[in-house]
Amino acid sequence: MRKRTLSTATALAVLVSSAALVVGTAGSAAADSSKVLPLKSAGDIVVDGVHRKVFVSDPVTGRVVATDYSGNVLATEHELYGVTGLALSADSGRLYAAVPSVDAIVAFDTTTMAEQARYATGEGTDPQFLALAGGKIWFGYGTESDGSIGSLDVSGTDPVVALDQDAETDYSGAPRLAVSPTEPNTVAAAGSSSQRFALATYDVTTGTAARTSRNTSGLTGQTNDLAYTPDGKRIVTANPGKVHHVWQASDLAEVGTYTSTEHGTSVAIAPDGTVAAGSDAPYGKDVFVYRPGQTTAVRQYDFPVTGTTSAGDGLVNGGLAWEPGGSRLFAVTDNWDSNVRLHILDEPTKSAPTVAVKAPATAALRKALTVSGTVTGTVALPVGTPLVVTRYDSESPKGKSLGTKKLAAKGAFSFTDTPAVAGNVTYKVAYAGSATHSAASGSSLVKVAYDRTALKIDRNNLTVNYGTNVTYTATLGPTYKNRVVEIWADPWGPEPKRLLKRGKVNAKGQLAVALRMTRDTTVSAVFTGDARNVKAEAKSGVRTRAGVTTSLSGHYKWTKFGSTNYQTFRQTKDPLITTWINAYPGRYTRLDLQIYSQGRWVSGESEYFPLDSAGKSYVSLDGDGAAGYRFRVRSAYIDGYNGDIANTTSYGPWKYFNFTK
Repeated sequence: MRKRTLSTATALAVLVSSAALVVGTAGSAAADSSKVLPLKSAGDIVVDGVHRKVFVSDPVTGRVVATDYSGNVLATEHELYGVTGLALSADSGRLYAAVPSVDAIVAFDTTTMAEQARYATGEGTDPQFLALAGGKIWFGYGTESDGSIGSLDVSGTDPVVALDQDAETDYSGAPRLAVSPTEPNTVAAAGSSSQRFALATYDVTTGTAARTSRNTSGLTGQTNDLAYTPDGKRIVTANPGKVHHVWQASDLAEVGTYTSTEHGTSVAIAPDGTVAAGSDAPYGKDVFVYRPGQTTAVRQYDFPVTGTTSAGDGLVNGGLAWEPGGSRLFAVTDNWDSNVRLHILDEPTKSAPTVAVKAPATAALRKALTVSGTVTGTVALPVGTPLVVTRYDSESPKGKSLGTKKLAAKGAFSFTDTPAVAGNVTYKVAYAGSATHSAASGSSLVKVAYDRTALKIDRNNLTVNYGTNVTYTATLGPTYKNRVVEIWADPWGPEPKRLLKRGKVNAKGQLAVALRMTRDTTVSAVFTGDARNVKAEAKSGVRTRAGVTTSLSGHYKWTKFGSTNYQTFRQTKDPLITTWINAYPGRYTRLDLQIYSQGRWVSGESEYFPLDSAGKSYVSLDGDGAAGYRFRVRSAYIDGYNGDIANTTSYGPWKYFNFTK
């Protein structure tokens, strides 16, 4: 026990002072996907329909990777620096790769990717592009200023290479090659460098390339890819500019174009005649898909940004290939960070409708609202097309069907609905798709206003003594389904807010709980809300007087003055004043000392003394010179002055005493 001292001299000295929202979205059931490949560049892509593999070459790192149709890497061949053109044997048993760094064409087993053979094409030839026709492997080779065509015959005991089979055409860069699907002995070639344009066709029936047509003035610049139409009568090329060019195979006269974007990089033509025209368009569409005989693209793709610049990923030269015997389109892109990605486009021949849904931003509960919108696309859906409407809300998080609505003229739709519950309500409009259109959906969010909730709790502004048990009653008005109320106590200070009671209200809408009061406390009634009624909270602030007791010890007798009993101390014996106030960190007690003089009590200066962790203080009173005088003392807690504001002001009872010699 630590004692402090209070002197009577102080007292003796006084004898001498909280519009409309439009949300349009579109979606497709087609599971388009992509995978990053372990490459830094891409030179060519070939799809093996027998083994369901995709092969991609990388000239920079000298790799050829084999993936499955999902883009998962199955095998990688290394140390093929400069590898560009790829070609499959007729039975898909072998993959041939042109490797200019070693002046060779390398053959791999398509099942194991093991190297089977390496055929030299001649020192300094730099073979780059391949095609299989007339029982031979044809390759485009050479430099930017001097390109030509050669052949490799591996049918005999020793491979036979024949170079410079068209010296007159004067290709700029190693020519790219394509084989007619109807005439397996017919090859088309086009220069791959930008110095000059050259396009030619050859009959290779005899084993040598006999040129049948040529065009060296139709365009300016290189050809980045070329492909025959299924009937062999047309050739489509990808060149700089905003169109892909169509040439008549017989005389290479230009007979049409396919609209694309900026820099044409690739063309792939499916067996049914569907044309995929690809471009490197950092800020535009990258792939345009045209159905046979049509001049308006049925589908367009814009590859997203995956690098560190604002430009979208670009389609590489020769970066498109159709799935043999299937409908998928494979595309290879790269970005400014040299990341290569394989895209698998699952429904490229179907139009991609866009469903835009419009609904009010806010709405009232249980009142009808109108949802409208449009379905648009490159190919319009017919009037009467069924659209499935689903409403999502707190009571139907998995959705509630609102039936089928029919598409009206100009792709419009409209319907009304009455929200049954409040909060976020989403209307989804979905088109299931067809043989010619991909599935699509759109949605719109409406914030439906909640009903107000009546909630109150009694005892607000009540002031009680320390230790008083107070019963609090919360009263909840009408609600939709939830009848549960929580009552929380939040005492002043570091003590955490705590739950006193949680339960359903009674028939009168009431829930009660008793609380022993020790500090100023905010008691809250909380209703968490339901599907129609907004959450609510009501508060009751109750002030609690501090608990204060005072006692004196050390007297030798009691003396009565009038009707008041005094504890009498000898002047040589200092009284001990013991104070208790309910404990709180850093709390003090104020001791008020008064002296009786000329028929009235006169105050000395009050003093503050710290309380220990149990809320107690011990003060020794120096009684020197106090004989013959009467005194009284009390302890007090003054809100805001005793070190805290956790309780309301409270005064302890006066304790009366006097001294004798």
